[in-house]
Amino acid sequence: MWKVLLVEDEVFVRESVREIIAWEELGFTVMGEAGNGSEALVMIRRDPPDLVLADIVMPEMDGVELLRRTREEGYRSRFIMLTCIGEFEYVRQAMEYGASNYILKLSMSVNSLRDTLRKVSAELARDRTGVGGQTAGSPTDRLVAEEQQLRQLPSSIWISEDSPEYRAYEGGNRAADVQSRGPKVGEAAISHPEVYKIIQYISENYSQDITVKSMAQYVMMGENYVSALFKKKTGLTLIHYLHEIRVEKAKEYLIHTELPVHEIGHRVGFVNDNYFIKIFKRLTQQTPSKYRQWNKTAR
Repeated sequence: MWKVLLVEDEVFVRESVREIIAWEELGFTVMGEAGNGSEALVMIRRDPPDLVLADIVMPEMDGVELLRRTREEGYRSRFIMLTCIGEFEYVRQAMEYGASNYILKLSMSVNSLRDTLRKVSAELARDRTGVGGQTAGSPTDRLVAEEQQLRQLPSSIWISEDSPEYRAYEGGNRAADVQSRGPKVGEAAISHPEVYKIIQYISENYSQDITVKSMAQYVMMGENYVSALFKKKTGLTLIHYLHEIRVEKAKEYLIHTELPVHEIGHRVGFVNDNYFIKIFKRLTQQTPSKYRQWNKTAR
């Protein structure tokens, strides 16, 4: 049985979702309920569920922030977001952080919810299938198995971190230009071919629409595996790394150009002005305008 956590501040909605579905028939069991994201995060840390059904707008911690926090802490629970009409910017953010789907609460039906749960169940089953079709006990098992296979590839594809070739590679043209223009990442990340491809792609295409799903397709791996691998190798979630790259690029525009803040946000890949300002402030503790003003004063 897949474990489900229901997170919804409206008790009536939460009870309705719990009661209208025959969970066990679909292979799920409701392990708990929470009234906001803060309560849910405590429960996730204590006993990570396979699936979280979370309302987007809640007090204390909303659903998007809950999803972001769980991803940053390395939890790979699937998320289905419950939303009202008019919350689509939040939905977009949730999908960027890797939510599996969203459901409109006002038009939610038993059939639509059942169909979504069947889809998620199939995704969870695929996630449990390890390299070569063998069932792996955990994401860590899959990482180990796949890295063992990668180390059997020719040295032109995989370079061991403790090898003379790697040290020469590090001193040469590895990804110094990538790192010099963005967040520092570890040697393990640069030596891993798929992670290196993602880092390089982000460096060259940061202004484009980039998601975990698109990067998983780019390196031809599963979404959950790519998420876990990237976090393991860099210490950052893929979306967090992308945000840091975009903010670093935005800093350059703010210092060296007079472009309006909203245009800079669009140029570095943020389609929503408020979201750009929110992420910029989260990473720098300043708004873009304050950052520009401070740098002009400092010069």
